[in-house]
Amino acid sequence: MLGYLGPSGTFSHQAAMEWSQGKEEIKEFSTIYSAILAVDKGKIDRAIVPIENSIEGSINTTLDALAFDVDLYITGEYILHISENLMVKKGTKKEDIKIITSHPQPIGQCSRLLSNEFADTKIEFSDSTAAAAKRVVESDGSIACIGSPNSAELYDLDILYADCGDDTNNSTRFVIIEKKPNTEVTGHDKSSIVFTVDNKPGSLYNAIELFAKSNINMIKIESRPMKDELGKYIFFIDIEGNIDNATIYFSLDKVRQNTPFYKFLGSYKY
Repeated sequence: MLGYLGPSGTFSHQAAMEWSQGKEEIKEFSTIYSAILAVDKGKIDRAIVPIENSIEGSINTTLDALAFDVDLYITGEYILHISENLMVKKGTKKEDIKIITSHPQPIGQCSRLLSNEFADTKIEFSDSTAAAAKRVVESDGSIACIGSPNSAELYDLDILYADCGDDTNNSTRFVIIEKKPNTEVTGHDKSSIVFTVDNKPGSLYNAIELFAKSNINMIKIESRPMKDELGKYIFFIDIEGNIDNATIYFSLDKVRQNTPFYKFLGSYKY
């Protein structure tokens, strides 16, 4: 069973359907954290959760859960193109709209449309794009929402502005979370780790210098607060290659030996 952030009509729901291709039962959860926790407790086999958006950046809930709260692995990833659409109740016209609602991310990703066409319209945030769509359905026609074409179809809404995001290349990276690591080597893999360093000059450089010396490509580095003390950070790194490769294995082991906290999050195809 595959868990995802519900309700039906969210981009996470769309990603779950596309990734599973109908071969696996899918189950919605009210939050990203609850979906991840369900995997950790063995209630579901895996979850598909957002970890990064090309415009808004990393999804901190996912990063923090993987670092601090569970011992799970990333076993795969799925890139979903995000098509934002401004949707209304059947028969609603632009001049009828008094409120526009959606999750904060779609609101932020449609800032040009909102500034140019709806500068005086009230903006209200919702827990999800699907929750926003439900509110539109139940309204008198004065509320519009921003969400996916799948949501428009599911809730029988009219799309007033199609693909209205600021960036047509908008995409979200989802990761598959499971209890056991992926052991398949495809030749087009990445490995993810998270670690901390001592608060002194050169600590981060010393931890990752072996990547450069070993000609390992570092795809991404992200820092997050440790939460227990101001000024302390935890680092997430993605590198090209699979831990099955000896060079990758010994480089990651070197990081492990030279950091106060280290966690291997998995090797998987990308």
